[in-house]
Amino acid sequence: MKKNTTRNMIFCALFTALIVVGTFIKIPIPVVPFTLQFLFTMLAGLLLGGKLGAISVACYTVLGLIGVPVFAEGGGIWYIFKPSFGYIIGFIVASYVTGKMVESRDEPTLVWILISNFVGLAIVYGMGMVYYYIIGNYVINAPIGIWPLFLYCFLLAVPGDICLCFVAAVLAKRIKPLLKRSEVA
Repeated sequence: MKKNTTRNMIFCALFTALIVVGTFIKIPIPVVPFTLQFLFTMLAGLLLGGKLGAISVACYTVLGLIGVPVFAEGGGIWYIFKPSFGYIIGFIVASYVTGKMVESRDEPTLVWILISNFVGLAIVYGMGMVYYYIIGNYVINAPIGIWPLFLYCFLLAVPGDICLCFVAAVLAKRIKPLLKRSEVA
């Protein structure tokens, strides 16, 4: 995915669009909204590589910040004051890291891709929870303690994303060879 810049732009745009769509595909579960946003941010890194994956997620973020309603609750620069914005920042970093991890192997195994996804998951939740705590306690005056933060922002939310780590690993393992083959054609 390094030579053809038109192809790269198309794939980045495609994944930006998939992330937007994934934001609005909501699976109804109690307490915590579950979307496919995480799946597409991970696939962006896994399939496009670290740099292009992060660019596609960053494009999604910029669209939301300039006011296009692509985030779960709309869009606009004010979104940086939402405690959950840290997860969006985490998506960019996680997409880059997972992509770089997979790129580091000529033929990444399913286990390596899954490990990469779990590293990405840790990045997303780590950045999301730290940002949530700082914004809630020091910026918008909506204090949250460590235990409620851990409960609502990790324990209740992470099971679905763990499942998505497995789905993304299987999809990436199957799709990546097809992308490599189409590069040659």
